[in-house]
Amino acid sequence: MVGAELHEIVTTRLRAAGQRYTPGRRAIVERLLGAGQPLTIPDVLEGSSLPQSSAYRNLAVLEQAGAVHRIVTSADFARYELAEDLTEHHHHLICSNCGTVEDFTAPPALERSLHKAVHEVEESTGFAAEHHRLDLVGTCKSCV
Repeated sequence: MVGAELHEIVTTRLRAAGQRYTPGRRAIVERLLGAGQPLTIPDVLEGSSLPQSSAYRNLAVLEQAGAVHRIVTSADFARYELAEDLTEHHHHLICSNCGTVEDFTAPPALERSLHKAVHEVEESTGFAAEHHRLDLVGTCKSCV
């Protein structure tokens, strides 16, 4: 998604949540957009003058508005990324040792299998899934 369109959508989502798209929130969205991977709060703040307390508050508001997704790991810090519908469909490799989170795109055959499994769960339970997310938890190549 291109920057201008992304910012329009984030503005709309924040307004729907009764919030404004402040310069600090815009800076966080820009940082997440350019990162290419989920970031910790210290990563988000790198090179920024935004206080840490403001970053936490702004990320919470962006998450509540559906613009940011928080990934909880076993590490000291959660990781943040733009909501998947604002970027592209992907999954995560989460290291249970160091907490690193890496994005990966599943092969088409796996995505088809996941869609089929989700459909079967929906039919057997009556649950209506909006989307799916696959987090593989294990040990990254740096920690092996």
